[in-house]
Amino acid sequence: LRKIRFEEGAAPIPITEAEKEELEKTGLRYFDVTETDLEAVRAARIGAGDLNFVASFPSGPTHQTQVNAIISTLSLENLKTDLAVLTAYNNRYYRSTTGTAASNDLLAKLQTIASAAPGTGGAITVKSFTNTFTMPSLIARIEGTNPTAPVVIVGAHLDSINQSSPSGGRAPGADDDGTGCVNLIEAFRKLTAAGFKPANPVEFHWYAGEEGGLLGSAAIAKSYANANTAVRGMLQLDMTAYVKPGSTPVVGFITDYVDASLTAFVKTLIPAYLSNIGVSESKCGYGCSDHASWTSAGYSSAFPFESTFSTSNPVIHSDRDTVTAAGFDWNHAHEFTKLAVAFLMELSLDGSTPTGSTTVIPTTTSTPTSTTRAMTTTTTSTRNNDDDDDNQQLSLVVAKLPMGVSEGIPSPSGSVSE
Repeated sequence: LRKIRFEEGAAPIPITEAEKEELEKTGLRYFDVTETDLEAVRAARIGAGDLNFVASFPSGPTHQTQVNAIISTLSLENLKTDLAVLTAYNNRYYRSTTGTAASNDLLAKLQTIASAAPGTGGAITVKSFTNTFTMPSLIARIEGTNPTAPVVIVGAHLDSINQSSPSGGRAPGADDDGTGCVNLIEAFRKLTAAGFKPANPVEFHWYAGEEGGLLGSAAIAKSYANANTAVRGMLQLDMTAYVKPGSTPVVGFITDYVDASLTAFVKTLIPAYLSNIGVSESKCGYGCSDHASWTSAGYSSAFPFESTFSTSNPVIHSDRDTVTAAGFDWNHAHEFTKLAVAFLMELSLDGSTPTGSTTVIPTTTSTPTSTTRAMTTTTTSTRNNDDDDDNQQLSLVVAKLPMGVSEGIPSPSGSVSE
């Protein structure tokens, strides 16, 4: 059985593996807490006094010269090359052989990038993080001159999913979340090539199992909490290329299940380092992406998104999530690589002493909102309506959901409930 939590503070609901595969077809967001319950992790940290501190962040950027020097080297063409590799797999589903292959292949690429570094910067390590499923997560680290200082993290999720056929369906995952992955690859490539030597350690995380209930990020966040690893801040990049046709490009800051003060700091980086782009805000709900794992474990996280959540890419979780989809904008994605570099450097270089916003780490996370994530614009499921076994399993899942959670999920007949 799997234990699934749909709302903060709610008791997990036990479902079978078959029922979970049907759940993955609904577009609902949730935590799979079977192996890792971050609410329990957070409670333990509170009981031990680990959260009795104030997280502080600068009032704005203070390292423009150093940051701009790296930003000037970033390559949009590298994003295209790296993403072509990721989208070539049939899918990067976290329980598939192709998902595992994608992770292993990226590990080798990151090791190659690290080996090409000049050796004048912080020590570089690249490793895989073993999960309870076959696809590993990846962690690349540039050591700080103070290796015990709080680590600065940027993350993305490597897995992809076809919502109609999770385990075997074609899921190129170009935007979700190939774009965030290649933002991190390029940032890592150029920082290591420049011999970047931070004061605080910096890490790049590529999570597996995000589409299965934030499995990979939850496991890593738990391991850091158990090891008493201090984290200065975590930035999640999940979908960075879509601009709704006819709209103005924005960085859409998610405001729920994040640290408000860290988010305020990241907003100051937009006019300083990005070009011709605005700022907006929206909410994405419970279990929306991997930032939620860090927030749930009691760390500070922020989530800048490609748009407002209501105007995000409508073709994710399908075989149509490709670079040729309407609204996919390479220039927009390029801006998020700049943001990743700026975030890492501004919070890790000497002299980034907090002088601005602060926030007391709360003992509870934000007020729960909708648990649904943006789904495709089609009004009918692409599942086979003749598949009675699937329909029966989905009926069982729906029957177990808390009141109000099932809004908007496919009904057993294949239509989308209102």
